[in-house]
Amino acid sequence: MLSEIRIDNLGAISSACAQFHEGLTVLTGETGAGKTMVVTSLHLLSGARADAGRVRVGAARAVVEGRFSVDASAPQVDREVTRLLESCGAERDEDGTIIAVRTVGGDGRSRAHLGGRSIPAGVLSEFTDPLLTVHGQNDQLRLLRPDQQRAALDRFADKAVGPLLARYGKHRAEWLEARTELIERTSRTRELAQEADQLTFALEEIDRIAPTAGEDREIVDEVRRLGDLDSLRSAAEDSQAALVGIEDSVDGGSGALDLLGEARARIESSDDPALAGLGPRLGEAMAVVADVSGELSGYLSGLPSDPGALDSLLTRQAELKTLTRKYAADIDGVLEWAGTARDRLERIDVSADALADLSARVDKAATSTSEAAGKLSAARTKAAVKLAKAVSDELAGLAMGRAALEVTVRPREAGPADSAPLVLDGRELHAGVSGVDEVEFRLAAHSGAPALPISKSASGGELSRVMLALEVVLAGSDRGATMVFDEVDAGVGGRAAVEIGRRLARLARTHQVIVVTHLPQVAAFADTHLVVDKTDDVRSGIDSGVRTLTEDERVVELARMLAGLEDTETGRAHAEELLSIAGQERSAALA
Repeated sequence: MLSEIRIDNLGAISSACAQFHEGLTVLTGETGAGKTMVVTSLHLLSGARADAGRVRVGAARAVVEGRFSVDASAPQVDREVTRLLESCGAERDEDGTIIAVRTVGGDGRSRAHLGGRSIPAGVLSEFTDPLLTVHGQNDQLRLLRPDQQRAALDRFADKAVGPLLARYGKHRAEWLEARTELIERTSRTRELAQEADQLTFALEEIDRIAPTAGEDREIVDEVRRLGDLDSLRSAAEDSQAALVGIEDSVDGGSGALDLLGEARARIESSDDPALAGLGPRLGEAMAVVADVSGELSGYLSGLPSDPGALDSLLTRQAELKTLTRKYAADIDGVLEWAGTARDRLERIDVSADALADLSARVDKAATSTSEAAGKLSAARTKAAVKLAKAVSDELAGLAMGRAALEVTVRPREAGPADSAPLVLDGRELHAGVSGVDEVEFRLAAHSGAPALPISKSASGGELSRVMLALEVVLAGSDRGATMVFDEVDAGVGGRAAVEIGRRLARLARTHQVIVVTHLPQVAAFADTHLVVDKTDDVRSGIDSGVRTLTEDERVVELARMLAGLEDTETGRAHAEELLSIAGQERSAALA
């Protein structure tokens, strides 16, 4: 939900701040006051392209700041928003809201901030996408695009279509991957066969030498030891002799261990307690000397006695170097390369058996994709009938009582340049990311009239009403989002205007709805009424601000909208009547 917006130096608005609440909020004001700038500011917060021409004359830059909160009834949206905030290092405010800022310089440069962090405008668009939908005066033209019409149908039937679309996408990805691999193998047979021979030769060489992880480092250490074998052996033997003595020596060969034992015996034979207390410490020293002596014995026994050991190690080292020269910097890298090579060899096997197996896998994946596409098309076709009826029923109350919407679902034939056609029911179809279907909205203007694509049959006002009817029908699928409509009531009046107000109020039961309108019949249904005031100063030019109206002020504003009758009792009476009727209908709808 959008809770607050601040606008500085955007168009006619030098500085304005507005708070938004749940339900239906309308913005009214005289022509040229700057109502559209409020919608423009929301476009900017949605990541839309910045236009330097919107910066107020004389100002260095325009700044739009919005404060958003996530509805507790939309946990999935909250998770998406949290993930996005964490990914860019943004933070929520102390009250849990998120502040988004967009700055547009007079030179056309734009900057975006989210939660106190500078971000690309695309990230801002990703943030507001599940929170804010803006329908500007030209945004209904998006409804003319086939992909938007298909998306609307899928959104309407999300529970039925969503799982089928996901399943189709999974099978399609597997099919295209296997198909691409088969094409590569068959079209590059000679090249792949040569690559396979090279990999096979390399792997045979590695397997013949059979290196082990870290073996090259171990050999370097061992060669260094063997190169100093005599000095190492002499040092170890002399050290051991010093510790335990030499048995064959003339003087009895007493070592440190014997001397320590003699010292302990003499101390322990003393009657002096202080002297005798040193005995255990000498015992500990003897234990340490004995341990070191044992380790020296193990070290000496581990030294190679074979004079040819060094030559064997040098030969092995030379074998390993032949591998490291060809395949990697060290033996660990050689082993990693070998693993990758084995995987690659499996994928480029161009033998007849391998190609036959891969071809069978492609056929199986294609069959699975076709079956998934068929079920997806059937679900869309079934949902199209329901969507068409629901929207047509809404149009009946929007001064289009004899109009009817048709939603057609038909397979999209594969073109000559289609690189991956999918065969379904004997026909080659284009297998797009969203299926094999083309969805088209057709409008019959009145009974007996042919249903034509809405791009050819709907006027601007009718297209706005079709979009509104569609949004009302789809409202139950995305509770909590903020929806903005800029003059969705263009080109209508009278009873149709009242019906538009009623439907916007109904939409506001599940959404926060913000509407820019020039019709008092629509404005009367608002829960909150904002007005954009315009002042004309000789020095500073036109300046506009936004304020919230009280109930008495609403009467005056509605009277003004009724052909400028704010100063007459008749206009006020009519405005009060409009508010009363709208209030009764809102109460009845909520009952």
